[in-house]
Amino acid sequence: MTIAAAQPNHDPQRSVKQLPPEFYHSFLSKAAKERKPSPIRGLYPLEAKPGVISFLAGKPNDAMFPFQSFSFTATCPSNPGESTTVSLSGSDLAVGLQYGATAGLPRLIDWFMGLQERSHERGRDEGWRLSVGTGSQDLIWKAVQSLVDEGDPVLIESPVYAGVIPMFKALHCEEHEVETDSNGVCSDSLQSILENWPVAKPKPRIFYTVPYGCNPTGMTATIERRREVLELAREHNFLILEDDPYFYLYFGKAERPSSYFKLELEQPEVGRVLRFDSLSKILSAGMRIGFVSGPKPILDVIDLHTATVNLQPSSLAQSIALALLEQWGYDGFYAHTKAVSQFYGEKRDVFEKAMRTHLGGLAEWSTPEAGMFFWFKLLLNPDSDEEGDSKELIEKKAYEGGVLALPGAVFLPNGRRTAYVRAAFSLSTEEQVNEALERLRVVILKERGRV
Repeated sequence: MTIAAAQPNHDPQRSVKQLPPEFYHSFLSKAAKERKPSPIRGLYPLEAKPGVISFLAGKPNDAMFPFQSFSFTATCPSNPGESTTVSLSGSDLAVGLQYGATAGLPRLIDWFMGLQERSHERGRDEGWRLSVGTGSQDLIWKAVQSLVDEGDPVLIESPVYAGVIPMFKALHCEEHEVETDSNGVCSDSLQSILENWPVAKPKPRIFYTVPYGCNPTGMTATIERRREVLELAREHNFLILEDDPYFYLYFGKAERPSSYFKLELEQPEVGRVLRFDSLSKILSAGMRIGFVSGPKPILDVIDLHTATVNLQPSSLAQSIALALLEQWGYDGFYAHTKAVSQFYGEKRDVFEKAMRTHLGGLAEWSTPEAGMFFWFKLLLNPDSDEEGDSKELIEKKAYEGGVLALPGAVFLPNGRRTAYVRAAFSLSTEEQVNEALERLRVVILKERGRV
């Protein structure tokens, strides 16, 4: 299923109760509470007052920038066989070459907010705002720094995106693993952790999850599981970090489940979801553009972090993305993402066909409905109940046999033994997939012979 609405489809007359700003004070880390506004960037908005002559910022004079224009060709979403030319010059280019607002270019923020209205039915006055970052990873790191103190307990789905494990390790967090299965995060596992929490010990303040096409498992959480997690967030008072880079890479046959960001409208109040989106999988990974949507008090402290660490996301990358997105419009964007999801759906089918051909009886898996990964369990010892371990086989023996993949232990916060493997199907051709899985078949059969 794809999103095709060109206009926001939320009810502008509905009343949405928002959590008050003071609610979030207890969620902020010590570092976030101590962080002060930049003495220069905090005053940038004052330059917008008509008639003001500003000596404020040390901005270089754009007359000395050598770039006069940028022009590029892009796919025409309505007709992929054709291309369209996009140009960047004049005042639009000047904005892209200069320092800009910490939270991102205002026009790009406005475009993304319109996208969230259409994709998640969230009105602009319903308790959230948006900031742009240097990829969603940048924003996730800043959110973790803003919400987690050294040694804090955190809730993490498991297996989990390997990129966040070092974030929590660096803070020496207690990582409480929430189980997942073919229907996504197991809400009963989350409930069990929280209901059996020591009475005198503060409960975790955040839960991290990738709900669509989860990296590494490829699983998409059902709408029932999402609703249960939202109810637990309200009952046990934690925030949901919804990391969703594969939202537009959904190719399942069933209706696309609503995001946490949308579903929280069903709750008595909104403001417990911090949503992370990315252009990396749909426009360009190298542009490094992501955006976060969520409660203003949290985004304010994330922006303070940005102002201190990297000042702002790249103005030029934002301007290039904005020029393309404004030329496409929302209909063009959705047409493009439909093509993207179909592309990866076909890649998934090719990979699964090859899995059945070469690894039938040697591995087990569930079919992913989004993303770009297969998560499969190697059946290394069929005559034993012992699961086995994929680590040495994948890291050494499979690589020596000409196949490079990742052992499942990489995605487990406690690094325990597992027979699972993650394989990305995004780049390889059908011929390469078949050759690689045939090579892996040989390695597994040799391993079985040793057992």
